[in-house]
Amino acid sequence: MNIAGSLQRHADFPSKFVAARNVDVWLPPDFSEDKKYPVLYMHDGQNIFEPISSIGSVAWEIDKAITRLVNAKKIPGAIVVGVWNSGIRWREYMPQKVYEVPEFEKDRPAFIERAGGDSISDSYLKFLVEEVKPFVDEKYPTLSDQQKTFIMGSSMGGLISLYAISQYPNVFRGAGCLSTHWSAGSGTLVNEMGKSLPDPGSHKLYFDYGTKGLDADYEPFQLQMDKYLREAGYDELNWMTRKFEGADHNEAAWRARVEIPLEFLLG
Repeated sequence: MNIAGSLQRHADFPSKFVAARNVDVWLPPDFSEDKKYPVLYMHDGQNIFEPISSIGSVAWEIDKAITRLVNAKKIPGAIVVGVWNSGIRWREYMPQKVYEVPEFEKDRPAFIERAGGDSISDSYLKFLVEEVKPFVDEKYPTLSDQQKTFIMGSSMGGLISLYAISQYPNVFRGAGCLSTHWSAGSGTLVNEMGKSLPDPGSHKLYFDYGTKGLDADYEPFQLQMDKYLREAGYDELNWMTRKFEGADHNEAAWRARVEIPLEFLLG
């Protein structure tokens, strides 16, 4: 295992809210019990460190990206918590309160056909906030306050990251939403999420999208979300949206640009 730093796996992490799954905790190369670290929570945990468990055997290599940024003195060290997805990933990552509004009714049958059931993301977020985070804060030397707690994911993981910071603004300071899968709920998803953005005075939001594969559909939705962000008072200090020409919807594309959201959120 060619990991920069060290990776500790908490296998079959139990939960009263969702099915058990692995939770990986990455500690940076300079890790010391005498120091406290910001924490980044990431979805699809099997894809972010090791190729052996990743889709297409390509990982984000978050460990190496953070190590490069720390060595360049662009960010402080950080602990990364990779929460593995389950067999009902779409149900756990679709913003539940949006899914339940009457305006989403037209999109609901297609979602159920794709996901196998209704959204249960409120339970997934309770798992993160009420079970995983307290465990991590107790076992590891974390800076556990909101100012030093971040969340990030791609595709459906981008959706649940935005939903997490909107539902738990006192827990998360920043969210990284890469290739956010807006087309899972068409315009309703953007409109409802745009109405519930966290306070720009105490939060940071990062969005991006490519132009190939699934990402080719995202631009009009993201431009609409950008409008909501501006109206909410977000500016260049606390919000970034980036377009990556030629970038596809996969781990290799996210690995190639992940230093940008990492520096924006943690820097």
